[in-house]
Amino acid sequence: MAANGGTKAIVAALSANLAIAVLKFVAFVLTMSSSMLAEAIHSVADSGNQLLLLLGGKRAQRAASPEHPFGYGRERYIYAFIVSIVLFSVGGLFALYESWEKFQHPHAIEGGFWWVPLAVLLGAIVAESFSFRTAIHESNPQRGKQSWIKFIRNAKQPELPVILLEDFGALLGLVFALFGVSLTLITGNGLWDAAGTGMIGLLLVGIAVVLAVETKSLLLGESATKEDNARITEAIESDGTRIIHLKTMHLGPEELLVAAKISIGAADTGQAIAKAIDAAELRIRTAVPIARVIYLEPDVERVQVQAAPGQ
Repeated sequence: MAANGGTKAIVAALSANLAIAVLKFVAFVLTMSSSMLAEAIHSVADSGNQLLLLLGGKRAQRAASPEHPFGYGRERYIYAFIVSIVLFSVGGLFALYESWEKFQHPHAIEGGFWWVPLAVLLGAIVAESFSFRTAIHESNPQRGKQSWIKFIRNAKQPELPVILLEDFGALLGLVFALFGVSLTLITGNGLWDAAGTGMIGLLLVGIAVVLAVETKSLLLGESATKEDNARITEAIESDGTRIIHLKTMHLGPEELLVAAKISIGAADTGQAIAKAIDAAELRIRTAVPIARVIYLEPDVERVQVQAAPGQ
């Protein structure tokens, strides 16, 4: 994985989720709280998702092959899309199902271990906060001056947006669980526990849909950012060459395909054209280092002459 910051954020989130999942399952066994069960499954799903992101980053590093001449960079997008499916099905739908069951058969949290869910949830909030802080810290250099929403929508590296949304969802889910458990303990009415579980389910489904939509766009093939397109255009045209048309596409988070048709003089020799193309490719790679695959097609620009009225 190219971005060490992305890997660091994933490992931090994975470590927190594995420990928290065990504690949540213990709390569920002791109290039979549906909110705790939903949160435990949520942590398991998040842990699996982080393993998927690490696997996708590893597989994306494979060298290009005759069957895949542009490499495997998009594997990171595929695994990020799988993450959204897992979060939707395993996390969100399970929580909604558990909420429905608890609404049908509510029961209060009783026994001497009533305090365990509260202790686990408060401890989990602290642990998830550290994980979320790590994700924010590692995202800031790439985010720059963008808003968080714009960063998540525009990021070409899928790992950090996924971890940011997962950690944010985990923190909010813990607050929902604390809400449901606390009111159940205060009122003795298990419907509050069911309500907290339902809120967790709706939250996870919403986050999963956002991830799926954004990752789908990357899978389809997004162009370079406006800034990189401007740098590429300036690099090509800096010696007086004119661009007839330009197309770019991300082959992976750190690999960009550049295809352009450029104008040449009608009297230019083949050797002169080849030198001009080589020089333009060097300028492009200097301006945008992730431009790894470049195809420049020379052509004579045709100026269409509009006929005068009446002709």
